[in-house]
Amino acid sequence: MPSSVLRSLFAQKVFANDALLTKLDGWADAHPSEHLACLRLLNHALLVDQVFKAHLTGASPAVATVSAPEQPTLEALRSEVAAIDRWYEDYVASLPGASLDEVVAFTFTDGDRGSMTRDEILHHVVLHSTYHRGNVGQILRSLGMAPSRDTLTSFLHMREPERRAV
Repeated sequence: MPSSVLRSLFAQKVFANDALLTKLDGWADAHPSEHLACLRLLNHALLVDQVFKAHLTGASPAVATVSAPEQPTLEALRSEVAAIDRWYEDYVASLPGASLDEVVAFTFTDGDRGSMTRDEILHHVVLHSTYHRGNVGQILRSLGMAPSRDTLTSFLHMREPERRAV
């Protein structure tokens, strides 16, 4: 079984994605171009998650690009992100620990070949989405909005408040 840290990172990803997607609700009309930029960033992260899911399972990726020309609605994006996040949480929870070092060969969407261990892929998925949530946070700040508190420390202390008592 993967480390508790890897499982915590994927649980935090669920928490952070949900909080940020909730934060995007209700202001699209006031700032349409910024809202669209946020959807593009988060949809890109979703597409990357889907591509690496395919690599992990040995399937052909369902998408040919990680930069979709059209963006889903916020509701559709929220649903798809929640589904892929649940898949990754279940995958990490059920993956035998010894499988983490297994090398997975694949083809990137640009046609280049590559290989990574399952552990590297899983860490890439977590870090990649964190990066793009940060991009969205910067857009929110530029509009005078506070981004959601989505750091690992916030998540761990919310999930286990007794950690603050030490």
